[in-house]
Amino acid sequence: MTTAVFLAHTAAPSGAELATLRLLDALRATGRYRVTMIYTEDGPMVARMRARDIETLVVPGQFDSRAMRIGTGVLGLLTGFLALLRLGWNVGAAVKSAGADVVVAESTKALVLGAVAARRARVPLVWQVHDRVSPDYFGRIPAMAIRALARLACRGQLANSHATATTLPDLPTAIAYPGVELPVTQTDPRTRPAAEAVVVVVGRLSPWKGQDVFLHAVAALTVRPARVMLVGGTFFGEEPYRAQLEKLAAELGVPVEFTGHVDDPTQYLTTADILVHCSVLPEPFGQVVVEGMAAGCAVIAATPGGPAEIIDTGVHGLLVPGGDVGALTAALETLLDDPAARARLARAGRDRARDFDIHTSARTVADFLDTMVTRGD
Repeated sequence: MTTAVFLAHTAAPSGAELATLRLLDALRATGRYRVTMIYTEDGPMVARMRARDIETLVVPGQFDSRAMRIGTGVLGLLTGFLALLRLGWNVGAAVKSAGADVVVAESTKALVLGAVAARRARVPLVWQVHDRVSPDYFGRIPAMAIRALARLACRGQLANSHATATTLPDLPTAIAYPGVELPVTQTDPRTRPAAEAVVVVVGRLSPWKGQDVFLHAVAALTVRPARVMLVGGTFFGEEPYRAQLEKLAAELGVPVEFTGHVDDPTQYLTTADILVHCSVLPEPFGQVVVEGMAAGCAVIAATPGGPAEIIDTGVHGLLVPGGDVGALTAALETLLDDPAARARLARAGRDRARDFDIHTSARTVADFLDTMVTRGD
């Protein structure tokens, strides 16, 4: 049996980390791989991994993941990079002790760790990419540096969408969508009248996620839904954005329920009529789009990016240009005013969600890792 060690720099429960949890559980279920997860800090994801009996190690260091963010500045980025290299050496010892045949880095920072750790353990490194490595997200120079490091250190890449893959260096690459755990029983679409409907946005509160665009769109509706919910918390120094959203909602006269971080948004998705995804930058994939479809929501999602690979607009949901308030308002009006059309899209979306089952993604990953390990023999 092949042993794969996965590396992550943070144990906070954001989208990429939760996708990794599902993947490791499903990858182990294939019977082909033994998996170990290594974090460089303690946090909620450590307990979640262990709750599923996934071997999980914590190799702490002096590196503070919050000190190396986009916009930190050249000196801060360089200091953080050197700290990651030092920590990567210690991680390498753990990788070697785990008997790894391949190392998989689960973030850009984990890529730096993995470059050192895999070299020390003398095993191939694969980068599982959850973000588009593009100037609009990282900045021009950091994006170039990240691609250069991947080209030097990695044997291959796992991209979470074709949109992400177009931003990566020329290396062996497989598309492995962040699979979802499909519900055991199907939930029927909700068909409440517009004035009784529930509309939700699910995801971390962050400026690039576009919750402010959503609030402006709701404010422009002829008939507003009964409940408007922003489901998600703040991470990575973005706490002031929630205060900005609360102020904006008050100024627009839009009553909004802020739930804060929730471990599992299923209870909100299975009661909502409409899920809105409204990122203003191209989304790498958009797993919440699939989760909403699987839960029986009619979905509106922003383009360009991963959602265009999930939804055929007018068939499985509606696509609108990211950041376009008018287009989002029009899409909301369409779905709120026509419950029958809303139900039709929701049912087609529910069927489409089956294409993104986590076990399908796990087989894709297992097949690709096999080729990486074989090339190293």
